Amino acid sequence: MNSSDSATLSQKPEKQQNRSPDWDRTPEGHPRGFIHTHALDELWLHTGTACNLACPFCLEGSKPGDNRLQLMRFDDARPFIDEAITLGVKQFSFTGGEPFINKDIVRILDYALRQRPCLVLTNATEPLIKRIRQLESLRKHAHPLHFRVSLDHYDAAIHDHGRGEGMFAEALEGMRQLHAMGFHLSVANQMMPDMPPEVVAQRYADVFLRAKLPRDLHRVEFPDFYPPETVVSAPQITQSCMTDFQTEASCREFMCAFSRMVVKQNNQCRVYACTLVDDDPDYALADTLTESLRIPVSMKHHRCYSCFKFGASCSEMK
Repeated sequence: MNSSDSATLSQKPEKQQNRSPDWDRTPEGHPRGFIHTHALDELWLHTGTACNLACPFCLEGSKPGDNRLQLMRFDDARPFIDEAITLGVKQFSFTGGEPFINKDIVRILDYALRQRPCLVLTNATEPLIKRIRQLESLRKHAHPLHFRVSLDHYDAAIHDHGRGEGMFAEALEGMRQLHAMGFHLSVANQMMPDMPPEVVAQRYADVFLRAKLPRDLHRVEFPDFYPPETVVSAPQITQSCMTDFQTEASCREFMCAFSRMVVKQNNQCRVYACTLVDDDPDYALADTLTESLRIPVSMKHHRCYSCFKFGASCSEMK
């Protein structure tokens, strides 16, 4: 790494108002590692933490009727979609909860797809299946709509242990219907570190083939992110960590370097640094996307270490 890279990565961010002291420094007093945003390539909109399932491992703590993050309505989403377009956004992505719990999701998607491609994270079970015909109108747009379906494990019994009996089969049914309509699909699953990656890939391919789906569906694997506000002991990421173990190029791969997420809480929409930190108010960066892009992002959250160590990312923009 050359000296100019080192200077960029070690640049000390300005002190941000109304944030806890550990935003800037570790408990040992070392300067934090920070990520500087270079663009807004992807805007995530959180549709709300309400979900038809109550998975004990859910990183959002979602469950039926949950309102930790409120349901985002069309009038909430539209200004941020419009602002993102002025900032050169390349894709809109939607997460929950289960987005199809939200009665406004199809209207929001219709508006966003007029401008850019969209990605929706879903469990592809009853809420989506009940509204599947409503998705027909979204096929008319020039920009594609992509669905990423949570399929935690290739074994139905293990998947259903966390999500409920019959949810594996129901998710595959939702995927079949989406595929038959011509939508793009991918799958999210939990990391299986004790099994060779090629074996995991083959087991999933077998599941897809039996379900009459393409055997080579793209999969995104995640480490355990733990439910919201869980106290997790993780190594502290210091300024030195970023210069010793990262490069200018690798830092640009962190989600907070090219994306933001909008959430609604207490009847107010705010811009958070990324999809993985909405349980910490320090990461509510600003009221507008433009302002949020000027604020360097602290690597203090325990989920930041998953990005640092594993290269974890909710994005499929590669």
